[in-house]
Amino acid sequence: MKKRVGIIGASGYTGIELIRILNRHPHAELAAAAALEAGQSLSDIIPCPFDVPLVSAEEALEAGLDAVFCALPSGPSLKFVRQFRSRGVKVIDLSADFRIRDVAVYEKYYKMKHTAPELLGEAVYGLPEVYRDRVRTTGLVANPGCYPTTVLLGLLPLISGGEIDLDDIIIDAKSGVSGAGRKLENNLLFCEANENFTPYNIGHVHRHLSEIEEQLSVYSGRPVAVTFCPHLLPMSQGMLSTMYVKMKRPFDPAEIHRAYRNKFAEEPFVRILAPGKLASVRMVAHTNFCAISLTAVPEKNLLIVSSAIDNLIKGASGQAVQNMNLMLGLPETMGLL
Repeated sequence: MKKRVGIIGASGYTGIELIRILNRHPHAELAAAAALEAGQSLSDIIPCPFDVPLVSAEEALEAGLDAVFCALPSGPSLKFVRQFRSRGVKVIDLSADFRIRDVAVYEKYYKMKHTAPELLGEAVYGLPEVYRDRVRTTGLVANPGCYPTTVLLGLLPLISGGEIDLDDIIIDAKSGVSGAGRKLENNLLFCEANENFTPYNIGHVHRHLSEIEEQLSVYSGRPVAVTFCPHLLPMSQGMLSTMYVKMKRPFDPAEIHRAYRNKFAEEPFVRILAPGKLASVRMVAHTNFCAISLTAVPEKNLLIVSSAIDNLIKGASGQAVQNMNLMLGLPETMGLL
């Protein structure tokens, strides 16, 4: 029997991508697609080929779901996560509400009160390449943010080896406009973003910093603070982060490359590129893959790591389905290859 799956926030960018993936998933049935436009069909309100009837979140609660994706902004997602978990439904939350373990840090960066702290102990950070075994046994996954996915996959092999200066990490990151979600803001309008390239939220203020630094700190066993500079690209979707890290001692670029290849050898969605080849957005567009390239500057003890994903797929909906597969005991790659 197919697993009955629902989406809360089905008319957003991530919701639509979830529908695309579930539409081809051999063992998942979209049993409830909830949105504010309940009573209409998705194709009536958005140019898309999916004549999916939209229902209310309350109707989704009564749909007998095995799992549900909460594809809502941080804050509004909290009450629905609590409601579905109270009924034993497995939840993959695509907001940031359960990614940050420290409530005070969450409330500082997201400027709102966390109203379901009792669920934080159950939530597992859904980066399968690190927490796969824990994802399999939990009922609540906090799906990682898009920028953190690029950064963590790009840096963790170095951090686990203790080979870099953790006090001197610079992250230069770039995203397509869909990373901001479906909303009306001046900088996201076509005439503002097209043929333009702008930094935003630079300094130590971007919300994803809290997630990046917490995970790097957990992984390294000590506090880590980074310099993070995000930029808006004049494209719909796609993301690339370039990390500049100082090595603690002279290093052999071939040895570092081997370490990356070994680290991700069994990972179905991470590709370590051959020396001399650089990661790009086009390599991973509309896929659940992450492409990572390594550029060494040995005379400066510097390593440049570039990590590219599709922000709506590996950075959101694709990774969410990857987590759903693990939670429901299905092959991890199902529906994603």
